[in-house]
Formats: sequence, C-alpha cells, structure tokens
Amino acid sequence: MMRQAAAAYERRDWTEAERICRLTLSTEPANFDALNLLGIIAVQTRRTEEAVELLSQAVAVNAGNAMAHSNLGAALFNLGRLEKALEIYDRALALQPDYADAYTNGGLALLALKRSSVALEKYQRALALRPDHAEAHKHCGNILKDLGHYRDALECYEHALMFRPDHPEVLLSRGNALKHLRRYDEALQSYDRALSSLPAYAEACSDRANALCELGRYEEALAGYDRALNIRPEYAEACYNRGNTLKELRRFEEALASYDRALAIRADFVAAHTNRGVALHDLGRYEEGLASYDRALAIRPDYAEAYYNRGLALHDLNRYDEALASYERTLACAPDHAEAHTNRGLTRQVLRRYHEALASYERALTLRPDYAIGHWNRSLCRLMLGDFARGLEEYEWRWKYQQLGNVERDFPQPLWLGKEPLKDKTILLHAEQGLGDAIQFCRYVALVAALGARVILEVYKPLVPLLKNLRGVSQLVERGAALPAFDCHCPLLSLPLAFKTDMDSIPAARSYLAADPIDVDKWRARLGPKTRVRIGLAWSGSARHKNDRNRSIALAELLARLPTQYQYISLQQELRDADRQTLASHAGMLHFGDELQDFADTAALCELMDVVISVDTSVAHLAGALGKPVWILLSYVSDWRWFLDRADSPWYPSATLYRQERSGDWSALIGRMGSDLAKQFGSQAPRTL
Repeated sequence: MMRQAAAAYERRDWTEAERICRLTLSTEPANFDALNLLGIIAVQTRRTEEAVELLSQAVAVNAGNAMAHSNLGAALFNLGRLEKALEIYDRALALQPDYADAYTNGGLALLALKRSSVALEKYQRALALRPDHAEAHKHCGNILKDLGHYRDALECYEHALMFRPDHPEVLLSRGNALKHLRRYDEALQSYDRALSSLPAYAEACSDRANALCELGRYEEALAGYDRALNIRPEYAEACYNRGNTLKELRRFEEALASYDRALAIRADFVAAHTNRGVALHDLGRYEEGLASYDRALAIRPDYAEAYYNRGLALHDLNRYDEALASYERTLACAPDHAEAHTNRGLTRQVLRRYHEALASYERALTLRPDYAIGHWNRSLCRLMLGDFARGLEEYEWRWKYQQLGNVERDFPQPLWLGKEPLKDKTILLHAEQGLGDAIQFCRYVALVAALGARVILEVYKPLVPLLKNLRGVSQLVERGAALPAFDCHCPLLSLPLAFKTDMDSIPAARSYLAADPIDVDKWRARLGPKTRVRIGLAWSGSARHKNDRNRSIALAELLARLPTQYQYISLQQELRDADRQTLASHAGMLHFGDELQDFADTAALCELMDVVISVDTSVAHLAGALGKPVWILLSYVSDWRWFLDRADSPWYPSATLYRQERSGDWSALIGRMGSDLAKQFGSQAPRTL
C-alpha cells in the first residue's frame, strides 16, 4: 500500500496519498513510512503543528533515519522553532554526514537566526558533497552579497546558473550584485532574463527599476515600478521606491501619494514616513514634514535619518535650538553621520557660534575627507571670520558640490591660479554663480591684464552692455557664444585665490564700473525733473536662491517704515505678486519693469539716485561697483563677503551695511535706516545730478 501512497505523492495527488497513509496507520500505528509521508504532506499543505507531531512520531519509530530528522527540522523551521530545527538537522548529519540537504536546510535556519558566517560554512559543506546543488550556490551568493562581497557572490550565482540557467531568483540576485558593482547594463540583462523566466516576478520589475534610477533613467524606472504594482498591488517597497523616483523628478505631490500608498499597505514603514517628510520639506511644508518624522520615530526611536531630516526642517523653520537638539539625537544614534555633523555646523553658524561650527565641519571631514559639502561650508565659515588663506583655498571645493549647480568647465587649456607667468598669453576669465558675483569679482580683470595677459572675459548676456568698457578686457564674450583661442583660464571667483587676497589687499577702488552717459541721459529724461531726493530700492532677489526667505523683504514692509518725503524708484525688474499689489497702491513710487532691459539700464538708473537701498542681491553689487552710496540690508547671518559686525565693506568703499540684530527682524533695521535717511537728507532741496 505504501508504494501506492508514494506514487500518488509523486503525481501530487496528496489527498489520495494521505488517505492511503491513514488507512495504513489504522492497522499499523507505528508504520514509519506512513508517518513520515503524512508529515511531509502536512508540511506541504502548511499544517505545521500536525507536521511536527507526525514527524516526531516517525523519528521515534526509526531514530536512525536521517531523512526523517531532516523533514522534522523543516517542520520545526516553518513553526519558527529555529534552534530546535538546528538541533534536529545536526542529528540528521550525525546519522548521515554526507547528507547535503541537511546542510542546506541548516543553513536556512542559521540565516533566519542572523548567523550568516556559520550558515555560509553549512552551504560550503553541502557544495563539497554536491557541487551541482543550485540552491546552495544561491544561498552562498546571497550571504556573500549581504556581506558586501559582490564579486564572490557573483561567482556563486554563475555556478548556480550552470545547473539551473533559468532560475529566476538567482538571476534577480545576480542582477542586484551586478548593480552594486555598477555594472548596470549586465544587471539589466540579468533582470530581463529573470522576467523572461517568470514574467509576473514583481521583485525583478522593482529591482530593475532601482537600477534604472541609479542610471538616472527615472521615467523608465517609474514604468518598472508600475509594472511591479500591477503584478502585486500591495507591494509596499515598490510604492516607496516609486515615491523616491518621483521625488527625484521633483514631482513632489505625486511622490507624497506614492508614500501614502506604501503606508496604507504597511503602516509601520519607517523609511516611507521619513521620505514622505522629505517630500513635504521640498514642498516647503515643513510643519507637516515634522509630523511625518515624528511618526517614524514613534515606530523606531533610534532611526537616525528621521532625526536628521527633522533637524533640517527645524532649521528651515528658524527653530535653531531645536534643530541642534535633533542633530544631537542623530549623532547619538549614528556618531559617524557626516551629514548631521555638517548641518549641525550650519545651524551653529546661523546662531553665530562660528568656532563651534568649524569644529562640526572638522568632525564631518575627519569621517569623510572628500565630503565636498563639508569643505564648502567650512570655507564659507573661514571666509566669514576673515581667514582668507584657508578659506579661499577650500572655496575651490565648490566644483565638487553638485547641489550648488556649478559646472566645472572642461577646457583642455590649464586652469590658472596665479602660479604661472601670464606675459604675452591669452587668458579666459569666465563668470560663474550669480550676476552679483560676476559684478563683484570682475574687479580683478585689470589686475590680470597688468600681468601682461590678453584678457578674454566671458559673462552672462544681461552683463554684456555693462562690462563692454571694463578696464583690462581685450575681448568680451557672451556666455554660450563661440570662444576665441586662449592659453589658460580662470573662473572669476577663483581670482582672489590666484592673487592671494587678504583683508588688507582686497582691490577696492572707489568705482570700477561706469554707466554709459547716453543711457544716463535717456533715463534722466525718462524720470523727468528732479524735485525730491531720489532713493533707488531693491528689496528682493531671485525666489530660487536657497537663502531667499532670509534675505528678501516684502515691499509693503519696507515702504511702511520709510520716510515719505522722498521719491522712491524701483530698481527691480521682476516682481512677485504681493509686491505688484503693493506697487499698485503706491502710485508715487516709480517702477519700470521690462524697460530695464539689462544691467546697463539699471546702472544708468542707479547713477541718478542719491542713494541706493538694496538687500543682498546684484543691485547692491552694481551700486557699489559704480561707487554710488549704497545701503545694504543684511539678514542676521549674512553672506561671507560682508564679514562680521561691521557697518562698512572692504569691497565697496561707498557701502553702508545695516544688519539685523535679531534673526528675521527687519522692522528695527528699517527703522534705523529711516532715521539715517532723515539725518542725511532731511527736507533739503535736491542736488543737481
């Protein structure tokens, strides 16, 4: 009868096999074969408790049968009794030392117990007995991959595929190992082979999409995640990674929806809560982001990334002491978190605790010596403190800090940083960063020309008319136009380093730019007869600037605190909606908008002002370069170029600096400035310009 039961089992007619076994046991309660086969069927049909009971009886009947012990070990494994399963597998091996499957199954139990190195030994013993054991090769590869030994893992997967060429799990794991080795094309081929073998393999779709993300092929990755979710709608990891991809595409609202879907599937998905907070942060919804981080931390109180991102949100909410506390919690969980050390430094810098900030940057760079953001931030802090020698040298790290948006020019000609003689050579000096930066540092052009060089100056289109007569320029080129031949090059903001500038050697002529007299006459006529003191205003810069929320002022707030007896003239070209409404209600203030076609027009208009009042933007640099009286409004922690606690600027002799005394408080600053306007100009008759 038991032969019939075994045949039924082989053809997967388990109901018939079980009927025969139970019939046998009704007359032979200690029949080993019946007990063993019934136990195996119970394992297959997930009746785990029953399987353990039946296989325990089988082992009691035939204590010398290694296979029965191994089957009992499998049932105990399924029941989660891992240590007991290991004990039973070891008994099987004591009975039959060449039993490869017992080694393999023991390895599975050891893996579940997170004892990877011992599991690896088990699989290697199995392979010594059965070199064609594809599953053992697979598990060896997975252990080695988890240990970061990707090349060794890859070798194991190749061996597994020799015996099972279409094994989808092995092909998937092989693809992941190749991805870690940055062999992306081969990885994609491996995922494709897995999907050819098993088209409804959701994990392969998702992991293939992960590889596409690393290649920056985000739209293709989205299609991959969508395919995975069509196969398995409740696949939380695919929803999560889809959200990450949408975030990279800056489709933040869609990313939020994807994270929410992941969390609907798995409410305790800590990384999804955290990255949901990051997407909210990117949308400027900092308070909501904080709530997401707090939910992540309620689930996992030691999750460093949630504390870190929470610190970023608190910093952007100007809750700096709380941000510091969150970074401290990050570092308590992950002491080697270089980003947390760096951002703790930034927060300390905002609190004007500069030497503590430097200590944070030092710690970050000890952990990651090539950490571009850490070098960049340390350079700004050193420059703020007037340490030009070290600050300017480290400022060159800006090219490696991708978030700044700077792109290092890939010229075959060498970079010049002051060491090689320039006599009879042609050098290209090229603008970078913002328009104000180009205006500030084009002062060095005359110094370069004085070294005997022929200077080609490349600048952004709005600056071309303004700089056409800049002293020392042999040829002016608009950015994007074809460049003439040159021998070497230097970015404008590297010139202070090339000239070893320090606080005492800043080239600070009273003026180094001049408005075109024809443009000045045009704007004089446009303004009409002068009857009052004229004050030019620039109250906001680019809304895209990372520090715009701190440096820009609403026009309504500015006008509400300025004396009314003067004529105010807008030097802004672009307006924000709220400022446009303010202008509409102040008919006496002049605004020319699109009539200011470039900086030559703005320069001519500045020349007709008695004083220019500007926040830290390009207009402030323009007025200073023209030598016009310019009053610059600075936030509590300003840009490095304005240094610390001084009312004058070594860059611009005509500048007066007004600094916030408390973070975010413009009202007191504008009040002081209004009083100074009244002291300087009173109700005096206007001067002739």
